[in-house]
Amino acid sequence: MESATAVQPEPPQAPPAPSPERTEALWPAAANGDREAANELAACTYRQVVIALVKLSGDPELARDLTQETYRKAWAALPRFRGGSAIASWLYRIAYTTYLNHVRRPALMEPLDELQAERLSDTEPQPDDTLRRSEDEARVRRALLTLPDELAFAVSARYWGEVPVREIARVQQVSEVAVRKRLKRALGLIAAALEDLS
Repeated sequence: MESATAVQPEPPQAPPAPSPERTEALWPAAANGDREAANELAACTYRQVVIALVKLSGDPELARDLTQETYRKAWAALPRFRGGSAIASWLYRIAYTTYLNHVRRPALMEPLDELQAERLSDTEPQPDDTLRRSEDEARVRRALLTLPDELAFAVSARYWGEVPVREIARVQQVSEVAVRKRLKRALGLIAAALEDLS
């Protein structure tokens, strides 16, 4: 009797990332109220926006909330978008501004009730390396927030939002050379601030 060899199905592959051309082709239809185009545009850009906000905030849950706020603002403003920059760069600028508005908003303190305090104290401590990395990321975020807005935006857009230099130049309405100078200056200031914070 011959043994039948079971054919293993191939694991599903993630869909390929949409091309920038496809993403750019979607916004005019979305701006005109095409829900399918708006949904596809959100699917094309969501990952980049949420990752950038996680890096900015250091808090995945907060980043998801800020991402929702970013898209709410973007959909409201989309009919006025004229394509002066790539749609992904425009969305990143909204995400960045949404984050800044959040951190600059006065914090409202709410007292913890006993049940909440008990739940918080029961959380498992993080390993030392995770804690150290988290502290380092928090120091970089604090240093970033000390920079003038044009420098902080350039650094966060380039390194956390993965926005190309030419797109940052479009959004900030300066030359690519000026963006590179801003990046160099900002990185020097961040390094100095990190020295002071240590």
